[in-house]
Order: sequence, then C-alpha cells, then structure tokens
Amino acid sequence: MVLNEDTQNKKNKPQGRSAVRPSRPSPATQDAKPGLDVRVAASKILAAVIDKHTPLDGMLDAGHGNPVYRALSDADRALCRAIINATLRHLPRIEAALAGMLDKSLPEGARALQHVLTTAAAQILYLDVPSHAAVDLAVEQANRDPRNRRFAKLVNALLRRMVRERDAILEDGRDISPMPAWFLKRLAAAYGPETAKEIAESQLTPAPIDLTVKSNPENWAKRLNGRLLSTGTVRLAAFDGAIPSLPGFENGEWWVQDAAASIPAQLFGNVQGKRIADLCAAPGGKTAQLVVRGAKVTAVEQSANRAKRLAENFGRLHLDAEVIHTDLFAFEPDELLDGVLLDAPCSSTGTTRRHPDVLWTKGVSDIEKLAALQAKMLRHAITLVKPGGLIVFSNCSLDPLEGENVVRDLLAETDTIERVPVLKADWPGLEDAINELGEFRTSPAMLPAQDGYAGGMDGFFACILRRR
Repeated sequence: MVLNEDTQNKKNKPQGRSAVRPSRPSPATQDAKPGLDVRVAASKILAAVIDKHTPLDGMLDAGHGNPVYRALSDADRALCRAIINATLRHLPRIEAALAGMLDKSLPEGARALQHVLTTAAAQILYLDVPSHAAVDLAVEQANRDPRNRRFAKLVNALLRRMVRERDAILEDGRDISPMPAWFLKRLAAAYGPETAKEIAESQLTPAPIDLTVKSNPENWAKRLNGRLLSTGTVRLAAFDGAIPSLPGFENGEWWVQDAAASIPAQLFGNVQGKRIADLCAAPGGKTAQLVVRGAKVTAVEQSANRAKRLAENFGRLHLDAEVIHTDLFAFEPDELLDGVLLDAPCSSTGTTRRHPDVLWTKGVSDIEKLAALQAKMLRHAITLVKPGGLIVFSNCSLDPLEGENVVRDLLAETDTIERVPVLKADWPGLEDAINELGEFRTSPAMLPAQDGYAGGMDGFFACILRRR
C-alpha cells in the first residue's frame, strides 16, 4: 500500500479551525507522550460510534462514561470531545480525502487504523491543534498498537502530505456532503436537493445557546446580551464561561431550551387552570413552560434516572408539577384531561448540530421502528383527553416518516380526532416553518445568523390535534 502521486506543496494555514486548549497527560499515562491519551480515547470512542453504533452522550458522561474518557482531566475531556465532534461532522469529507491519497483501500482488518487516521485528519483540517502534534501522536498510536505498527510509516507519510495540501483538500471537500449518503437521500426526497444541502451544511455550524425564561424575556435578553427570537426565546451571543455562572441560573429564572423545542408547549394556547399531561417529560423544559403558563401539569416519565433529573431541574426552577415515574401506556388519569403533550421518542435527526453521532448510530430501520412506536403512543394519548381536548404531538426528527406521516395515517384510520391548523399569522418570522396543512416543520437551516448571533434551530415537527 502506497500513497498516490504527491501534489504541489501547499502552505499550512491554521486560520478557520476551531480553537481547542492544549492537552496534558493524565496521571495514568505519565510515561506516554503528552496528549497521547486524549487521541487514544478519541479514536476508541469514535470506533464505538461508527462500528458498534453506540450513542456518544453515554460514553462522554463524566460519571458513568467510557473509562478512557473518565480517566482524562477536564481540559483533556474538552479536547477529546472536540476531536470526536469534528471527526463526525466532517467524516465523509475526511474519508474522501484519505481515500484519495491511497492507491487502494486499507485492509478489512485495519478499522482501528482508520479511526486513528480520521481523528488525526480532523485535527489537521478542522481544529486549531498544532499539525506536527497531530501527526506525531497518530504515528505513536500506530507504533503502540500491534495491529497497526506495520502501518506507522504510512500514517506518517499520509498525514504529513495532508498538512502540506490542507488548503486544496478543504477546497475539494466543499463538493462532498458532510452528511451520510443514506440520510441525505431521504432529506432530498422530502425537501428537495437544495434544502437538503442547506440542512446538511448547517450541521457544521455550532448550535447556539437558547434560553426559555419564566417572564419578561425582553429584560432578560438585555441583561444577558441576548437576542429575542419570535418564539420568545433568548438567544445568547458567544461568551466565555459556564452556563451556571450566568445571572438568573441560581435563582431558576430560565432554563436552556432550543428555540424549536419551545414551540410545542406554546401550541396549546391559553392553558391557565387546565389539566395537562406531558407524557415524555424529562428533562422538563416543556413541562416547565406549561407550569409557568398556569397549567396543572402531570409529568410522566418512564426512566427513573430521567424522572429524578426532572425533579432536580424543577427544584432549581422553583416550580411544582406532579411527577409520575411510569410507563406511558400504563398512565391513566383519574379523569380525562384538557390536553396532552406527546414529545415522542424519535431518531433525533434534527439535533445533529449538537449530537453529530446520530446519523452514524441510526439507520432507516430505526426510523421505521420509532415511527411505529410514535403512532402507538399517539393512539394512547388520544384516549387520555376529553372531547374538545388537545393533543400536541411533536418530535425532533427531520424525517417525515416520524412526523407528517404518523399524523396522516392516524387521521385516515379514525374520525375521533381532527387536525387544528397552526396559523402563520401567529408566528411572525417562522411562516416558512408552517406547512400547507398547518403543521410546524422547522429545520437547522432556518433562522439565519444575525448581528453576531448564531443562526439555526433544531429540526422539529409539531402538530395540534383535537379530540371530537
């Protein structure tokens, strides 16, 4: 296996790469080169995502995550996350660049080597990491792994060439979608090729930090140097420091919630004094919205850990709601409700800016299974509301199979419910997010950046149904 013919040397320009802090060795690896343990952790966790379809959030949990991640210092964990996220966001482009430098593919048994190369390439191309360190540590990884030792010279030559040709590689990569082909095809079928391309490119832009406030959003937007969106959301400008350090956090005056995620609870309209159940409640942002607006809310959550987290969040927010730890299908209120919010489990394909692993851990079969589960949940939700009561059905998937199709099929099989159209006039600035049937369909390509504030919002579907 050899490199393809070398091209003209290019000057390595670090401009435009995401800034990360330098790493240092953890106590467990004092004999290793500085930064090696971070790269080892990044390539191992990436392998679990790509090869075993393991969700990233669990592996990056500070208390219960992957052991190689938990062994790192806080600063090294930040670098590890940056490497993994950059690799996943740009993976098709990285893989194309690596493939173009080889005269033939890596052998089938060289998956570990592939992950070493892709994480190193992500550092060279997209992160503000010294290129020589990325190359040197990748070679060290190869040398220390008996499976990859024979490829160490190849790793060195290939990555050094990537450093030289970085500008040309980045330019060539612009024509390659950063989204995996299977999902890009589904997006193009649903929204058209141009919109699909816009959504795919939007996942490369870091998601903004959005806050939902208890009251007086105009005041909090000024106080936090934020931008007030048409959803009532306060969008923050970039800042240094941790979210808990911001004014209002300790007093529970606001909580973090994407602008799109704030929409479903608002679709009930006036909920003062009404009895509403949030059937998949944790972490509780939508539940909190309903409580603040005056509803008597029952929060239903199947997971004991998530129910505990919900209760803790409500403690900080100084809000009260009845929290029931039970299976959604086992929940039966003493009397029929005025409304039900069903923000159903889904593929989460609308959240790839925050969770770039989603499109690499899920596939079409997952979407189909989740759509079937959502339909079952929605049928049960209907039985919980009284005649004239509302059901707001939502999820953070971009795939119509999990949104529009679920509602369409349900309306076709029963006459016990009707769709209540959302009016565009009620949502200035988001008219394009409301389809001809009056359903919400947001995407990460909506809400352009403005005046120094990041743009975009999660991909969400939301629909209002009324029981006859």
